[in-house]
Amino acid sequence: MFSPTKLKRTRESQGLSQSQLASSLGISRASYFNWETGKTKPNQNNLSKLSEILNVDLRYFESEYEIVETYLKLTERNQEATLHYATELLNNQNSKVLEVSERFAYKVYEKLSAGTGTAYFDDGNYDTVYFNHQFDYDFASWVFGNSMEPTYENGSVALIKQTGFDYDGAIYAIDWDGQTYIKKVYREENGLRLVSLNRNYSDKFAPYDENPRIIGKIVGNFMPLED
Repeated sequence: MFSPTKLKRTRESQGLSQSQLASSLGISRASYFNWETGKTKPNQNNLSKLSEILNVDLRYFESEYEIVETYLKLTERNQEATLHYATELLNNQNSKVLEVSERFAYKVYEKLSAGTGTAYFDDGNYDTVYFNHQFDYDFASWVFGNSMEPTYENGSVALIKQTGFDYDGAIYAIDWDGQTYIKKVYREENGLRLVSLNRNYSDKFAPYDENPRIIGKIVGNFMPLED
């Protein structure tokens, strides 16, 4: 792979300006500038000219050149040691990639409605899904409906922390009249006002005499990773 950095370093070490080198190559300064910034790279003919003008090997501008040249100068024993060390580095690198892409399992209960509401979901029925981040939560449930879009999409997973009321305007899971909802909640004198994020849905009002219950605060959500 062509290395713009090596080209610039070599030119500067020989005291040449971009304009001078471009003139020697018979190209415009703008064309040469694009080589050093990595926007374009010289064709084989211009690479040959560069190697002649700068007095370097034709393969010198390959990013792997120094590694290969150094490796070939080593004794056979040191070549083996270098290969062993490089293999260890690669394995460590791959391990870190695996850590980043680690998948965490979530038990997702059915159903928690963000639309019209359904029966309370804590019936022991759940699906196991995976996500690449671990959240602090107490339980998770599916979101059905689009009343809380765009933040909480239909088919996403809502993560719930079992808390009491925290503050007005936070998003909670609420058990009311045999149904469970995800809504923004505001405490009013005679009950809870349940507000959807989707403006196509009207507010709901849960009177205190109907015993609406805050199940918990929504502390996160995600779309499960595909298998």
